[in-house]
Amino acid sequence: MLKVYIDGSSIGNPGKIGIGYAIYRDDTLLKKNSIALGIQSNNFAEYMALIFSLIDILEMGEKNIRVFSDSKLVCEQISGKFKVKNNNIYPLFVLAKNIIAKFDNFKLAHIDREKNKEADALARKATGFLI
Repeated sequence: MLKVYIDGSSIGNPGKIGIGYAIYRDDTLLKKNSIALGIQSNNFAEYMALIFSLIDILEMGEKNIRVFSDSKLVCEQISGKFKVKNNNIYPLFVLAKNIIAKFDNFKLAHIDREKNKEADALARKATGFLI
């Protein structure tokens, strides 16, 4: 099973956004990515980090993953505990759920920001804000 750590960052909200994710098999880093995505909200960035990482993992031929995110909102919406009320986010939610359906085993877990430093640094790098 692969593990992926994801994060979205926004300088301003809305503001310049970036996403970052790191994909691991056991303790071996398979891929990391940092992508600038223009001007949007932080929640938009969080969803795009999920979507981009899932597409990459499917392209690797993997069907069993565990995703770690520090976005409580994304985790709760994907799990069905929170409703998606934002019209700009709803299409991303639907897209993410459709991609998730392609996996045999998918788990999404909320983690503290301190445990997501690599993905956070990649997302911030994409915004041009280096920490």
